[in-house]
Amino acid sequence: MTVSPEKLRGLYAITDSLMLHAPDMPEKVRKAIAGGASIIQLREKHLPDEKLLDTALQLCAICREMGAVFIINDRVELARMVNAHGVHIGKDDMELSAARQRFPGIIGVSCYNSLDRAIRLKKAGADYVAFGSIFPSPTKPGATRASLSLLQEARRRLAVPVCAIGGITPENAMEAIKAGAQMVAVISSLWNAPDTAEQARRFARLFGNRD
Repeated sequence: MTVSPEKLRGLYAITDSLMLHAPDMPEKVRKAIAGGASIIQLREKHLPDEKLLDTALQLCAICREMGAVFIINDRVELARMVNAHGVHIGKDDMELSAARQRFPGIIGVSCYNSLDRAIRLKKAGADYVAFGSIFPSPTKPGATRASLSLLQEARRRLAVPVCAIGGITPENAMEAIKAGAQMVAVISSLWNAPDTAEQARRFARLFGNRD
């Protein structure tokens, strides 16, 4: 699947382990996209690929049907298997050069609080860069913190989309967007909301995606 860079914008919804086996998980993802989520990432650090295959196929089909971008965290072979739009890799995952040899789609990279890492990986072929934690994160309370000024500098110096992650809510997301983030990646503040579609809509409105 090929994706234009313009699609890498808006609410970037990341699944968490707790929701993976919930019976309403596919419906929650549908609601998130209906509300305005542009990108869905399947993230699970512990299960083997074969245990995630059915879920990955299901989410990929939903994203394809509803016009969202589907990305898988870390698992290049699984992404190839299900024909996902992209993969996202961090410092402890596969090297970007190896991932690029195996996978022709979008490759996003975690850059934490390092502009140098972002510059290097952009030169190596990364399609977008993610910085965080921008705010204190309930999902990763010990995560490295990244500043809003870093988002500003990354937007100024890098010709790829910039994603902000970590502790982002509808109330503080605009700070990251004004600083230069073209995407805001969200986990708990989306999926833990009473109304997934409405919460997604609150984020999407910040990008002008929903009335």
